[in-house]
Amino acid sequence: MIIYGLNTCPICKKALKALEADGKDVVLRDIRAEPLNETELEELIMEFGDRLVDRSSNDYRALNDWLKNSEAEAQISARPKVMTRPVIRNQSKLYLGWDEAVQKALID
Repeated sequence: MIIYGLNTCPICKKALKALEADGKDVVLRDIRAEPLNETELEELIMEFGDRLVDRSSNDYRALNDWLKNSEAEAQISARPKVMTRPVIRNQSKLYLGWDEAVQKALID
């Protein structure tokens, strides 16, 4: 299982800790240190669309007008921290966020 997020993100850390406590083999991939490649980003955008960009974040608000009006792919490529986190890959299934529904789907 892979968590795409940030090492400094409290929600990503919470998800990692809960999944490990449930006995899952989990890796946290920091998207700043190891950015998503074009194929990975396309797959996430196909799955989640515009929900992949966290428009309420300070990082999004700091984008220039041109980037704010660009596609999600350009926004995340320019500033990975605008991606909604965490994105969790469990084999071929993808999950966005760490809400009750995601927790119920991933924790036994």
